[in-house]
Amino acid sequence: MKTDDLVEMLSTNVEPVDRRLVGRTVCIAVAAASVLAFAFMLIGLGIRPDLMTVRAFTFLLLKLAFTVGVVGVASVYLTKLARPGGERRTSSFLVTMPFAAIVLLAAISLGFAPRSHWDKMIVGDEWLECLLSIPVIAIVPFATAIWALRKSAPTDLVRTGAFAGLISGGVSAMAYSLHCADDSLPFVAVWYGGTIALCTFAGAIFGPRLLRW
Repeated sequence: MKTDDLVEMLSTNVEPVDRRLVGRTVCIAVAAASVLAFAFMLIGLGIRPDLMTVRAFTFLLLKLAFTVGVVGVASVYLTKLARPGGERRTSSFLVTMPFAAIVLLAAISLGFAPRSHWDKMIVGDEWLECLLSIPVIAIVPFATAIWALRKSAPTDLVRTGAFAGLISGGVSAMAYSLHCADDSLPFVAVWYGGTIALCTFAGAIFGPRLLRW
């Protein structure tokens, strides 16, 4: 086949690429992951019984502000990373802002509390449940994120996998917050933030194996 014939054949019936497809796919994956995470939380743990009290609901909003902030910012970055070469246009600085905000609020909370209360505020009563539940619930959201990313063509697989893990951990923590009765901001900063970071690290490890193309 001559070169001109090959070029003509390849250029036949070429349709424009939908530039919003990747963004829609990521949004659908995050939405589906959220639904699945909430379903697993309801089945396995259940909603805390005092959720509708003013105190519990106020702290739930703070937990959701942190976790939704993590998921929202990370989703924007993941949409960029899902495209070839997207890592060159992506700075991870804004992802640290929700974590910095919750750490600042936790420090302020500790500053206003007696030192004798610090251990209780940081460790809480459900630290082990939190440490186990968030990563376990995050498995299904992570699988959903990987499924969506395999429909794209990321080139920085470690970073893309890390952001998939970050979103999965954030979605899982979002769902877990409806069950968790530990409302101390230092507890949220340490155990929610720590388990989300753990999910991010796991995503960076498993991402290249699962996203290889």
